[in-house]
Amino acid sequence: MDFNQIFRDRTKNFSISIIKLLSPLPYSDALSIIRKQIIRSATSVAANYRAVSRARSDKERFAKICIVVEEIDETQLWLEIIEDLKYVDSEKLLAIKSECEELVKVMTTYKFKLSQNI
Repeated sequence: MDFNQIFRDRTKNFSISIIKLLSPLPYSDALSIIRKQIIRSATSVAANYRAVSRARSDKERFAKICIVVEEIDETQLWLEIIEDLKYVDSEKLLAIKSECEELVKVMTTYKFKLSQNI
């Protein structure tokens, strides 16, 4: 399996994990807004990473990876907020936060490497 396929799967699975984590939570105005934002940013990571792997040029690939980095960073922020507000038990967030941190590191490194080719 190649790098692109591994991270297409990882970003998709990351999105699914967040949706599964947040779906059973009770409704409230504040939580509803946060839930919508984190699901939007996490699924955007997966969708835009798919676009990275299908890019037609280095410039297009770089533009898409910039979006991926921005969205994964935003997702990381929402995870921190959910944890700080105690909407989800910290233990349940450990694996997702760890995966998010790894994705931030990998995507930021990939962005840097792509920037060297432009």
